[in-house]
Amino acid sequence: MIRGWLWLLSLVALVMVTGCGSPSTGDSMDAQNTTPPGSSQRAASISATNNSSIMSNLSRLEGKATIVMTVNGSPITIEVDGEAAPITAGNFVDLVNRGVYDGVSFHRVVRDPQPFVVQGGDPQSKDETVPTSRLGTGGFIDPETSQQRYIPLEIKPRNADEPIYGKTFDQAKINVAPVLSHTRGAVAMARSALPDSASSQFYFALSDLPFLDGNYAVFGYVVDGMAVVDQIEQGDRIESAKIITGLENLKN
Repeated sequence: MIRGWLWLLSLVALVMVTGCGSPSTGDSMDAQNTTPPGSSQRAASISATNNSSIMSNLSRLEGKATIVMTVNGSPITIEVDGEAAPITAGNFVDLVNRGVYDGVSFHRVVRDPQPFVVQGGDPQSKDETVPTSRLGTGGFIDPETSQQRYIPLEIKPRNADEPIYGKTFDQAKINVAPVLSHTRGAVAMARSALPDSASSQFYFALSDLPFLDGNYAVFGYVVDGMAVVDQIEQGDRIESAKIITGLENLKN
């Protein structure tokens, strides 16, 4: 029993985001450094849930969209749900539309002792000269501000009209399940210990991961191509990511 709990805690640590200082603080799964340097600076810089102007400037997806990622020559079809996670889904679709994910690698793959996650989305990984030790520390640099763009933690409880922002369910004292749960094939944002620290990195759930529900923001699901996800190895790249349907639902 103790060994099982230690395993669960180690997996939760793996979805924490790390950073290497401003501006390249990011959102990786790094069990060795789960508290990013400069976290107080990051919290002050976003404060998205307490600043309506920041929230209003973030992309939103008003509806659903379909994304096709090509990895190792094979497609992965993702349905992105802006009805339950408008800001998180909008951020992802906006980054796909910008070409941010084309050429990035999957820098962390965790399958042992049992299937956990495949994580990618660090823009630094496009540059093959970047040391692998740095991968997982980067996020999307908005060309309009020259700063890393962060989004708030956004999780919608079942039977709620709106998502909860900036807090985990434990922090918000929410005792119901989220609308979008961590079932196998879920796509969610990686982040640091700070709730509002997700940027561009995301992960695929390789199995049902209910202990992550209410803590990390799921924004969609793999609806076709999960066998491709199961074969991804560390270092494999996203050859392309394209919006197939739903671009009209993206509001910038």
